Amino acid sequence: MSYGYTSPLPPPAPAERRRDRAKAAGLIMVGWLALLWLLEAVDVASGHALDTYGISPREFTELRDVIPAAFLHYGWDHLIANSMPLLVLGFLAALSGIRRFAAVVATIVLASGLGVWLTAPAYSVTAGASGVVFGLFGYLLVRGFVDRRIGDVVIGLLVGAVYGSILWGVLPTTDGISWQGHLFGLVGGVVAAFAFRRAR
Repeated sequence: MSYGYTSPLPPPAPAERRRDRAKAAGLIMVGWLALLWLLEAVDVASGHALDTYGISPREFTELRDVIPAAFLHYGWDHLIANSMPLLVLGFLAALSGIRRFAAVVATIVLASGLGVWLTAPAYSVTAGASGVVFGLFGYLLVRGFVDRRIGDVVIGLLVGAVYGSILWGVLPTTDGISWQGHLFGLVGGVVAAFAFRRAR
């Protein structure tokens, strides 16, 4: 009598795991950007009907708009300005794992949106992915130091060198720009780095 034997597959090599993560991160970010551009096209085609999902401060019914507001923009120029930094920073953040990335983004969206809801000027309406951009910037900037991983520290330093000038956006210097969303998004990203730290 003969018996079949199945040998277990060897675990993927580190290089293969890195390629798989990079592929998944790229697909996630391309899909995210495609969704943002599709939503803006729908908004324009509908006479800006989606603008109503922006955040109006301190109205309890507007709390439901905290999440959708992060996916909407006021015109193509607004969307274009956010697209490239969101793609780059999101890709770098997602390389550490999609589930962790999803938790980080959720934290940033909530922190930025609730901060806007609490502190934005009366009668204003705020939307856009810039709060997420600032949050991912803050997350990448401190993640390596929190996780004590030299590779992530290097990524954070490079991100700081390339995008560090955006920190001026947390100051109330320009009318029509939600510095509140930027500031609370940045804080949310730093908090997420500590909340979802990875063991050495």
